[in-house]
Amino acid sequence: MLTEIFPFQFAVDTTALAGASLWSLALYLGLSSLSEWVTEQLNRWFNFADRALYTSEKEFERSKQARESQNALYASVLSIVPFLAMGGVCNWGVQFTLGTSWAISVGIIACIICGVYELGRRDGMS
Repeated sequence: MLTEIFPFQFAVDTTALAGASLWSLALYLGLSSLSEWVTEQLNRWFNFADRALYTSEKEFERSKQARESQNALYASVLSIVPFLAMGGVCNWGVQFTLGTSWAISVGIIACIICGVYELGRRDGMS
């Protein structure tokens, strides 16, 4: 299907992709305060960069709310990227040390542990 579009062949290692995704989710849940910090910093940077594009204060204030909402969406989506990179590194480490057969199993275990941790952390905050 997708490989018929391209004139060349490429292989996708589905085990590595699934393992990296599981590790990314686990790190995103386990390091939720870091995730919120990254999102906030990206949002601040987007708003700052957006302000530099306008020369008229009137035009800037007129569309400020819509642009800030859009910047918050972009920051939220892009905050996943560092966790995808860290998840890939963690998955590579598991594959290198334990073998490919353990990559998905350890990723699932990490997701469960980090999910329970996040639930406990939020319950403790309230």
